[in-house]
Amino acid sequence: MSKKYILAVDGGSQSSKIVIFDLEGNIVCEEKENLRPVNLPSPGIVEHPDDDLWDSIAVASKKTLAKFDGDVKDIMAVGLCTIRFCRALLKKDGSLYSPVMSWMDQRVSRVHEQVSDEIAYVTTSSGYITHRFTGNFNDTAANYQGVWPMDTDTWQWYEDDRKIAEYNLTRDMLFHLQMPGTILGYVTKEASEATGIPEGLPVVATANDKAVEALGAGCTGEKTALISLGTYIAAMAQGHDNPKNTVNFWSNFASVPNQYLYESNGIRRGMWTVSWFKNVLGDSYAEKARSMGMSAEELLSREAEEVPVGSDGLMTVLDFLAPADQPFKKGIMIGFDGRHGRAHMYRSILEGIAMTMKSRVDEMCEELGLKLDNLIISGGGSNSDLFMQIFSDVFGIPASRNVVNGSAAVGSAICAAVAVGAYKTFDEAVAHMVRMRDTFRPDLQNTGKYARANAVYRDITKGTDDLLKRSYEIFS
Repeated sequence: MSKKYILAVDGGSQSSKIVIFDLEGNIVCEEKENLRPVNLPSPGIVEHPDDDLWDSIAVASKKTLAKFDGDVKDIMAVGLCTIRFCRALLKKDGSLYSPVMSWMDQRVSRVHEQVSDEIAYVTTSSGYITHRFTGNFNDTAANYQGVWPMDTDTWQWYEDDRKIAEYNLTRDMLFHLQMPGTILGYVTKEASEATGIPEGLPVVATANDKAVEALGAGCTGEKTALISLGTYIAAMAQGHDNPKNTVNFWSNFASVPNQYLYESNGIRRGMWTVSWFKNVLGDSYAEKARSMGMSAEELLSREAEEVPVGSDGLMTVLDFLAPADQPFKKGIMIGFDGRHGRAHMYRSILEGIAMTMKSRVDEMCEELGLKLDNLIISGGGSNSDLFMQIFSDVFGIPASRNVVNGSAAVGSAICAAVAVGAYKTFDEAVAHMVRMRDTFRPDLQNTGKYARANAVYRDITKGTDDLLKRSYEIFS
């Protein structure tokens, strides 16, 4: 029997990635297409320009399939994962009425506004891309986070049309909902011509991107948390219950049907801050790194490894994107003296991320009554041995990373493999397709120092908020 493959779509906030996996979770080939910069036509409006979400998937698909050495007839299915919290307004034929609203757009936090009779459907990014692939008005139930007329216990729309009307919607404006791991439809001739993906391939429902990432990282137990290092950094743990009115976390649909993902409060511009600092150093630093045969991030990590735990007292507060209800918030570096250079600043950013997430995870676990045994770290930042060790030291428990750290693509492939019967259950698919790369164990002496530092770190904004409010009135 010939070897079989899964094609995974991983639509992220910065790029669309297409990955072809074998059934053991090995990457056969992959390519990506960067998204264009978002449009910011007025305050609070953040849109993906033109048809960028679909166009980037189409380009990345063709590039990936051009590298694929196997027989396309052996690709079993397409797993579809896209950005969460987006909103797409569609005309009757399924085309876009207006550009897709980004998760950063203030409109997605409010009920739909019916500004034109041309708007026939209101859906998510995954609903729109499903339609582009299949022609169907189907969507995964597990990508409806935010303001939607959704019964989160049943994973379906409210039965009462009056409750749907409270969202300025009617039932016929909503897509048909399906569970993760089910077939949404089949690649149309038009979609095949646009993407190069074979016509007739089943397109499979996954979930929201964070839940798919958690599945692909192997975060399926109640004593393991995943920390996802992306533009938005969050921690997640999976469970069976759907708690309401929580304070320190929220319940999200998992990528396994009828299970839930508990997601902590996070950092809105997490790994963006790392990229920002690298860019501040300029082209000369990047050129220096290249001359040494490494990337700027690798050189920064090497330099920061020589900096003591705690960065000699330099601390970075990560409010580089203020929440809507506290617009005065700003990023802060505090504690400079003559010892500090770029390596201290870089390490303090990493430590600030880890200490912030330690506080957020502790708050979540206390409310849930959970005690964690280990962490899984995913995303590009997990490639840094220094960052992995900082996480393990700050949390005081082992921190692991997987062979494939872009785990949303793996999760997408797992859902597709289950849908087409390559594996009978999600657990069986995870066991075959998720593989651990290595584990970092805590230095408990460092853990103690970080605990004392975090007690100070948590209180910084208590002393700076009033000053920032005053400066905001001047510079806003």
